[in-house]
Amino acid sequence: MPDWKVVGSSGSWLHLADGHRIFDGSSGLLCANVGQGSPKVFGRLAEQFSRYTYGGAAVAQPHIQMELMERLCHAVGRHEDSVALTTCGTLGVEVAVGLARNITRVRDKKRRGDILTSTLSYHGMSALTLGLAGNHARQPRPEDALGLAPAFAPPYTPTHPHSTGACDASCADDEIAQAIDSIGAENVSTVLIEPVNGSTGGAYVPPAGYLRRVAEICRERGVLVIHDEVLTGLWRTGTPLASDHWEGAEPDLCILSKGLGAGYTGVGAVLVSPEIAPLIRHKDADPLPAMGTMATHPLQAAMCLGVLDELETIGASTLHSRGERLGRRLRTLTDQPAVRAIRGLDFLYGVELAPGLACSGPC
Repeated sequence: MPDWKVVGSSGSWLHLADGHRIFDGSSGLLCANVGQGSPKVFGRLAEQFSRYTYGGAAVAQPHIQMELMERLCHAVGRHEDSVALTTCGTLGVEVAVGLARNITRVRDKKRRGDILTSTLSYHGMSALTLGLAGNHARQPRPEDALGLAPAFAPPYTPTHPHSTGACDASCADDEIAQAIDSIGAENVSTVLIEPVNGSTGGAYVPPAGYLRRVAEICRERGVLVIHDEVLTGLWRTGTPLASDHWEGAEPDLCILSKGLGAGYTGVGAVLVSPEIAPLIRHKDADPLPAMGTMATHPLQAAMCLGVLDELETIGASTLHSRGERLGRRLRTLTDQPAVRAIRGLDFLYGVELAPGLACSGPC
């Protein structure tokens, strides 16, 4: 057995004390998307470190943070969006929920700010996000769930079985429209959804037209759509955002995190479409959610700019072609008796194995 103590790294490789090295095929916790030891990230960090290392918005004008917001919107093709920066994906979800509630209460005079989520989903590790999400391994006890629970089944056949055929776009009507209508649209602020399922199901991809139909259903009822792209954003699925795979699937708000910090820094970003962003500061809106002492930290912003520099240098076409090549090679594994299914897009795949293969002791 090798000694698993990591003493160095380079790109996608972790170097061990005994001289072996490990290929980090999952990029850490699906975040180290540009590899370790990036010169561009280090250069940005060193440059900002020599200027100043901390400055709240009341102390120093946030030039580098504004540069990051502009670059980020350009990178994902949401050029006119407003951006709120946070310290992690969980807080990004919480801020997005707070903003969405404010927007719908001002715009539509909602009675409540209910958030509807899938029974197979993960949206963070706070009491609120764990209560909302359908992460069965981490769901709090009912008495600790703050009265929250997932509201609809996702469009993946193993968790949403049909008497005939497979899931399609009509599953949005069967589940999401029905959930909103049963609660009352006047009580529902937002549908919060992962455009491609992440850690709870293993890279399930929605059927064609499903996310577009979700957007149509919500628009008809005055309900906002938030895409949780903490895991999928910034080319994890081969496009800047996972929603880019489907026409008409654009959300009202979008949450980014892992691919933006790339493992170099904790960060979250909430992008808000220009049609609704002005309502955040409406005179009837509640106070804005607190960003936190370390949010919009200048060193954080510098490292994120370095990550965007790296992604830009690699290039969108190269990222997409590499992801397609990975997918083709992974799908050849379905010939193996131990492999039940391969699913996913570009750099996000789930490999489903036959039961009984896990080691109960040393392998």
